[in-house]
Amino acid sequence: MSDPELEAIRQQRLAQLQSQYKTDNAENKQTMEEKMQRTEEMRNFILTQVLDQSARARLNTLSLGKPEKGKMVEGMILTMAQQGQIPGKLGEKELISLLESVNQRTQRTTVVKFDRRRAALDSDDDDL
Repeated sequence: MSDPELEAIRQQRLAQLQSQYKTDNAENKQTMEEKMQRTEEMRNFILTQVLDQSARARLNTLSLGKPEKGKMVEGMILTMAQQGQIPGKLGEKELISLLESVNQRTQRTTVVKFDRRRAALDSDDDDL
């Protein structure tokens, strides 16, 4: 085989592998999107079954303001529902008490320490 023929075969094989990879990648992406969509639908269905309308509205408002906290509370509610810890629909008052308990667990205390020794060694006072 001459070099041009070998190069043509290589290019043809490369094009074949690239098209195969694009097809596989597109199928995987599509199945992942479908799986994520089904999971989100299940989450919404369970939350609709467990929360009444006012509690659902409050949870949506929380999710808009603080998305990470909203997801955390949703996850807690879903876990509680799957374990059977929620007897009926949660109302807004029950959701508020749940949010308060979450806030108490995740509340951080800010401490400011002032090092007086460094402040005493300040050379700004020497200019007088």
